Amino acid sequence: MLTKALRGRDFITLRDFSKHELETILEMALRLKEDYAVRRPHKLLEGKTLFMMFFNPSTRTRNSFEAGIFQLGGNGHFLQPSATRVPSLEGEDVPYQTERISDMARVFSGMGDAIAIRILGDVVDWEYDKGLRVIKEFAKWATIPVINMEDNIYHPCQGTADVMTMWEYFGRDLRGLKVGVAWTYSGSTKKPIAPHHDVMYAASFFGPNIVYAKPPELRIDPEIEAAIKANVEANGGTYQTSDRFEDAFEDADIIYGKNHVCLDLLPPFEKEPKHEEMAKLFNKYKDWIVDEKRMKMGKDHIQYMHCLPCERGMEVADEVLDGPRAEATWTEAENRLHAQKAIMSLIMQ
Repeated sequence: MLTKALRGRDFITLRDFSKHELETILEMALRLKEDYAVRRPHKLLEGKTLFMMFFNPSTRTRNSFEAGIFQLGGNGHFLQPSATRVPSLEGEDVPYQTERISDMARVFSGMGDAIAIRILGDVVDWEYDKGLRVIKEFAKWATIPVINMEDNIYHPCQGTADVMTMWEYFGRDLRGLKVGVAWTYSGSTKKPIAPHHDVMYAASFFGPNIVYAKPPELRIDPEIEAAIKANVEANGGTYQTSDRFEDAFEDADIIYGKNHVCLDLLPPFEKEPKHEEMAKLFNKYKDWIVDEKRMKMGKDHIQYMHCLPCERGMEVADEVLDGPRAEATWTEAENRLHAQKAIMSLIMQ
């Protein structure tokens, strides 16, 4: 376990971290979860302040960060654009409405100990890398750590909680296990692709056999896909894709079933988001739902995972989500708390 290597680091994408560093975060998360279970105090960040900037609504992310920093002895400030001037990149300034990110980042740096940002989807007009550019601009100017609470491309806190959950159910060595990652139908065309990227990238450090099943019209980011493939193969596993939904389920140990957007119908591949066209595409695959019939194709101990919120009756059937094969989903949700406490405690010291 590393002791000082993560101090002061930004947590923007898991691709900035080595396997050893991720293992350190996961080991710390498990220790903090043990403390939480027996109500053993762990005020590792007493008197420290986390500025939480939410451009999007949130249930799990806000509450896990706010509860987490409190349990660590610190304080979280919940900030929304409506309560502050809107942070702006160079060239996007609007008098008396925005404030340049370079200015805001330095102000926060003088008042607290870390900045966490969630920005994606409609608030950036679905411009693929806009949220990430905003987060990186904060990191450029801040002298305190910056944490990515999700953008259009990455959701590193979720990925960390996902693999923590896999460790708890199946052990730290995932080699020989099959992780089926399946695109599922949704009536919404606004569900981000970031969780798919990071569940596969985080798991790839530990060598499972990953099968990503999706309609032929859909894909993940090719650069990230190449990184997942290279990483999992280097760690003793495999990566393959399929246009057949059931391929994710057959003989699987874990199913991660969730909808995501069609990248090719969003900027920069299209001038403007084409949500109506995307809805028509999705409607061709309404039967791509995680149900008991599909779950029975997996191993007897198969577990369903979803980052939540899920679309019941579209992404997953009630009988699955409310049954024993989805216990990992609720563990995964709780693990957001413990994983993020580990991240904060290691980088905010």
